[in-house]
Amino acid sequence: MTPPPIGITMGDPAGVGPEIIVKSLAAMDVAARRGIRVYGNRDSLAAAEAVLQTGLDLAKLDIVHVDIPGALPDFGKLDPRCGEASYQFIAAAVRDALTGGIGCIVTAPINKAALNAAGHHHDGHTGLLAHLTGTKTCHMLLASDRLSVIHNSTHVSLKDAIERATTDRVLATIRAGHRHFVRLGNPAPRIAVAGINPHCGEGGLFGTEDDDQIAPAVAAARAEGIDVQGPISADTVFHRAYTGAFDLVVAQYHDQGHIPIKLVAFDSAVNVSVGLPIDRCSVDHGTAFDIAGRGIADNGNLDHALAYAARLTGQRRG
Repeated sequence: MTPPPIGITMGDPAGVGPEIIVKSLAAMDVAARRGIRVYGNRDSLAAAEAVLQTGLDLAKLDIVHVDIPGALPDFGKLDPRCGEASYQFIAAAVRDALTGGIGCIVTAPINKAALNAAGHHHDGHTGLLAHLTGTKTCHMLLASDRLSVIHNSTHVSLKDAIERATTDRVLATIRAGHRHFVRLGNPAPRIAVAGINPHCGEGGLFGTEDDDQIAPAVAAARAEGIDVQGPISADTVFHRAYTGAFDLVVAQYHDQGHIPIKLVAFDSAVNVSVGLPIDRCSVDHGTAFDIAGRGIADNGNLDHALAYAARLTGQRRG
């Protein structure tokens, strides 16, 4: 049975999305390209191809076109029209994913300021996708070859992140990460839970959240048969996972998880949304307005995201 295509959303048309999509598709063989559907603007793809000169025949691509009113947006410029277009690309892909028309959404980067200027007030892809699918809880997982991290909270203040490190929420994050790795073929993933305070509070000297909130979540998950340890001091747990002790680390807040991933896998980490009724993964970089339209953006991260999507959908990629 042929798996459904993977859908790529262009992201902000003024960013590097159009050119990394063109680069990645141009490097594929014809058979692999047939398994891709692009949600975007044809003129923006054509503008990227005009710079790149890859020889890619856009007319032969499976494109769900969303029109952008007025003149073509300039690369590298914040434009509310691009925020609206980003939203419409994603909304169209979500509709198809929910009905089985595509097997996974791979998202190129959006610009949060442009998205909000267009009247769509979300903190990024994860919140927007949760809104479009009617999902209450969704987790961000950053995956790379040697280190993978799932976040208990993401785009909130540090103060709010501490308040969100409740026993129920940490337990839900552990469960979500466990289910995802089991689905990928690891029947017993080894999970570590990072502490939120220095040295996990040092017995209450630096705070009691680790003892009072995080440790009970770990105990509850272990009682369910999940192979999980913690809380473990954040200054050592990521190194231990990177050197093979754990398959996944639960990070308590955005920077705690993002910093180690960006240090060891800046160009290869894949952003995965866990807990949605659809599959979605993404590049782990921004719109890069400073280089957009110059033909120098690296599409390697998109290639990694497409490879991860192929694992989720069962596509065989050459």
